Amino acid sequence: MEKIVEVKNLNFNYGVAEVLKDVTFSIERGDYVGLGGHNGSGKTTLVKIILGLLSPDTGEISVLGKDLKKFKQWSKIGYLPQNVSLFNPIFPATVYEVVSLGLLSKKKFPRRITKSDEKIVDKALEELEILDLKNKLISDLSGGQQQRVFLAKALVNEPELLILDEPSNALDAKTRNKFFNLLNSLNKKKGITIILITHDIGHIGEHANKLLYLEKSIVFYGKLSEFCHSEKMEGVFGYDSQHLICHQH
Repeated sequence: MEKIVEVKNLNFNYGVAEVLKDVTFSIERGDYVGLGGHNGSGKTTLVKIILGLLSPDTGEISVLGKDLKKFKQWSKIGYLPQNVSLFNPIFPATVYEVVSLGLLSKKKFPRRITKSDEKIVDKALEELEILDLKNKLISDLSGGQQQRVFLAKALVNEPELLILDEPSNALDAKTRNKFFNLLNSLNKKKGITIILITHDIGHIGEHANKLLYLEKSIVFYGKLSEFCHSEKMEGVFGYDSQHLICHQH
């Protein structure tokens, strides 16, 4: 099976604080990986390293079959960061303008949006059922609508890998369910590989096919069926909580 992400012996420190220690794992094409762990466990740092936003102290990383140091095809990776609801540009931006920014990473100077680009943006908005919001200001939308806009921006290049950092924090239960159903569809129907950071490990088993549990080092990585029988994870969650997670899946 083709490996989309491969990490070997990764170590990272912020100054004297150890954040990631000897992290090794690989993600295959079509995987949907729930990345869990307590606050400060290194989840977001790990993702930022995979995205090339931070450099590891030691270790090897490859993305889409290329060494990260030589990787240039960033348009093939979609990223939805935490707290998109805090997006508050100095100038008023429409939904169309925000989503079209996702296309600029592919372009050479001068970077302009063309008529054919507009059709691509419209298609992304239509798929996420927000085409009717195209000309609205991003600041006028609800949290759930904003989340879909930023997901459209992440998807407009038709990425092979989609990384989301706790995307459902600001969503109510109904909107959250719709959002996760949408991600499931992208994974199953379009074959997009997904890494989803979450603090809510209790519900990720409903969606992901694999769980990666991090506490600076990897505590567990594998399929949910393996998680259900892991003594190590029983030690982390307790027997009752572990089996409640498995039951929900």
